[in-house]
Amino acid sequence: MTTTYDCRQDFADELIKLAEADERIVAVCNDSVGSSNLVGFRERFPDRLINVGIAEQDLVGVGAGLANGGKIPFVSAAAPFLTGRALEQIKADAAYSNTHVVLCGQSPGMAYGELGPTHHSIEDLSWMRAVANLPVVVPADPEQTRAAVRWAIENPGPSFIRIPRFKVPAVTPDGAPFGPGRSNQLTDGDDVTVIAIGTLVSRALEAAERLRAEGIGLRVINMPFVDPFDVGAVLAAARETGGIITAEEATVSGGLGAAVASLVAAEHPVRMRILGIPNVFAPTGSAGFLLEHFGLTADGIVAAARELLGHGLHR
Repeated sequence: MTTTYDCRQDFADELIKLAEADERIVAVCNDSVGSSNLVGFRERFPDRLINVGIAEQDLVGVGAGLANGGKIPFVSAAAPFLTGRALEQIKADAAYSNTHVVLCGQSPGMAYGELGPTHHSIEDLSWMRAVANLPVVVPADPEQTRAAVRWAIENPGPSFIRIPRFKVPAVTPDGAPFGPGRSNQLTDGDDVTVIAIGTLVSRALEAAERLRAEGIGLRVINMPFVDPFDVGAVLAAARETGGIITAEEATVSGGLGAAVASLVAAEHPVRMRILGIPNVFAPTGSAGFLLEHFGLTADGIVAAARELLGHGLHR
């Protein structure tokens, strides 16, 4: 049985490790010490964790003020509330002001499952991509989560990191690059490409394995930076394979799929299938049920690949 991991724990462990060596690192949360896995950070650095309570606009504003004072604040909250309630402060205090604020959206996508649409964070990628000067990072596993924390400390400006709650397996090869405009090609294939992020990367790998048994080559690309994304890898996929599938645990309006489609439409048109939530509020149910409901599974990716090949795209 494949081992899976809660990336929130890797986020917290890496943050503590780096804070031991850099006193500028502080954590700011909105009454979310437990859900952000910051209990250990609070115990180790009680004077370096600021809890503003349920006040997300203050959360980002306080983070920006700390950054202006020379600190590196990791502003952590449930993704739907961080991005929904504090969008103006993210735009003005973090991105426009170019402050070194690390925005950490915990439990994104449909991770809150049974709590319903008010707690689902499926619009966050669209909202964050629309803000200038704000890199958007979606780690796929523990290694990329830790790499994202390290990168965000060195990056001099603001950033948004989506920290998954849904447990995922390790998918990142040793020595894989990590940074803006960089992706990881995880499998070879010249029939169809799937570009996946976060919780969908392991499902894309499962789909590739199943299609390989049928003689179909599925190129799997893990795209941890949704903005700025790896333009070269996308255009190579458009030139070298018969179609592109994008897969994200987010609305299809404005996220990864929209970014890829905008590029290939202008530079190298190719058939596409954009897998995600189709501009609706997700129903109430477990996170696993909701992923199945919207076809965000290996089965869904296999079906999309077969559909593209059915349009005469097999090479």
